[in-house]
Amino acid sequence: MTQTPQVPPAQTELAEVRNFRDVGGLPTVDGRRVREGRLFRSGHLAHATEADAAFLAGLGLHTVFDFRNASDIKLEGPDVALPGVRNVNIPLTDPADGAEFWTMVRDGELDLLRGALGDGKAAARMAATYRHIITTRTEDHSRVLHALAEDSVPALMHCAAGKDRAGLSVAVTLLAVGVEREAIEADYLKSNDPHRRYKIRRSDSSAVGMSAEVMELLSPLFGAHTDYLAAAYDAIERTWGSTEAYLTDGLKLTPSVRERLRDQLLTD
Repeated sequence: MTQTPQVPPAQTELAEVRNFRDVGGLPTVDGRRVREGRLFRSGHLAHATEADAAFLAGLGLHTVFDFRNASDIKLEGPDVALPGVRNVNIPLTDPADGAEFWTMVRDGELDLLRGALGDGKAAARMAATYRHIITTRTEDHSRVLHALAEDSVPALMHCAAGKDRAGLSVAVTLLAVGVEREAIEADYLKSNDPHRRYKIRRSDSSAVGMSAEVMELLSPLFGAHTDYLAAAYDAIERTWGSTEAYLTDGLKLTPSVRERLRDQLLTD
């Protein structure tokens, strides 16, 4: 049995878990709200302190969904173990996909970064990634939503930064229960808050390797931008014709599953 969930303070900051928050309170189009203490999101839990782990353990979590791939886990480490919590790893990106690119991000010198990321290339790559995840990981997102509808709540979703793979998974979940698009976007953009942003790691941590120009080139990769979320929505429309068709035909959400999902996540 899980513990009775606590409702954490709205501005909870954990020492070594970035981008943590409860998505409770977001409004739906029919006047309901996401229930507090039911769905959380964050960056990875690999470096969580004892106090961080104790706080997370006190949330009464049933399941932690980790969307990192094997390369991420090798780089950052596995999540800390939380007593009585089920950990489910569902990689939403292939470790081999873009491996050379991310090596370049960590190790490349300024000229190389300019050529690969400048002139809008970094932002275009991120938008393409969002489209790719939406169109190729439908079965994975369906698995998550069916699990939430059955027995996996309260749940925490995370990837490395808690911004892209987790951000999309949270957005898909919120779409499925009818949360207003403006509210989904507002929550997504909270990942840009300075205390939430992913800590960029580079081989050269000197003033040159971490210069203002380097950071500006890397910024589109590590920030949340409405254009990326718009690219995901566009992929839904182009592939399935509508959000409703995406939910029913893509994610295989029957009316009964959607009702159970809403019962799990929304206020009465």
